[in-house]
Amino acid sequence: MKQRNLVVVSSGLSQPSSTRLLADQLSTAAAGAAARRGVTLDIQVVELRDLAHDIIDNMLTGFAKPALKQAQDAVAAADALIMVTPVFSAGYSGLFKSFVDVLEKDTLAGKPVLLAATAGTARHSLVLEHAMRPLFAYLRTAIIPTSVFAASDDWGANSVEGPLRGRIERAATELATEVERREPATVIDPFALTESFEDMIKNL
Repeated sequence: MKQRNLVVVSSGLSQPSSTRLLADQLSTAAAGAAARRGVTLDIQVVELRDLAHDIIDNMLTGFAKPALKQAQDAVAAADALIMVTPVFSAGYSGLFKSFVDVLEKDTLAGKPVLLAATAGTARHSLVLEHAMRPLFAYLRTAIIPTSVFAASDDWGANSVEGPLRGRIERAATELATEVERREPATVIDPFALTESFEDMIKNL
C-alpha cells in the first residue's frame, strides 16, 4: 500500500472541545476512505492550544521554539491537511490564523486541504465560504470541494447517522481521492546548495 502523511490542525481552546472532536472524526473517516484506495495514512494531530505561547513568541521574535518548529515541519512535509477552527466573532479564531501566519511562505501551496469549523449555532456556517476558503485560496492550496461545519445541535443523538456524518464521509472521500492520485510531498531545503563549489568557482 502507498504511505502518505496527513496532518490535522485543531485550534479548539477548551479540553475536550467540539473542534477536536470534529477533527478526530474527519481524520478517522479520511483514513478509512484512503485505506479503501490502497493508501495508509500516517496521521499527526497538531493541537494549537498547546502551542499558543510559542506561536505568539514566534510572531514577536521570528524564531520558533522546538515544539512549534516540529509542528511547522510536520505541516511542510504533509501530503494532505485537515484544518479545523472554532468560530469567533463570525470568523476563524485568532490562534488559527496566527499559526498560518508563522508558516514559511509557500508551505501550503499545492497541498490538498479539507476545511472544517465548529460553532454554537448554524448561523455561522458561512464562515467556511466567506473567510476560510478565500484564505486558503490565497495560500494556493488545493481546497477539497466539500467543507464541514458542525454546530452544537449536530452532536445530538442523531449525529451518528445524520447530515453531519454524511458530510464528513463525503469530504473524507474527496480528500482520500486527492491523496491517492498525487505523488508524496517533497520538502525543499531553502539552504541547500543548487550547484557545486566547483561550478561556483568557475563562475567567478
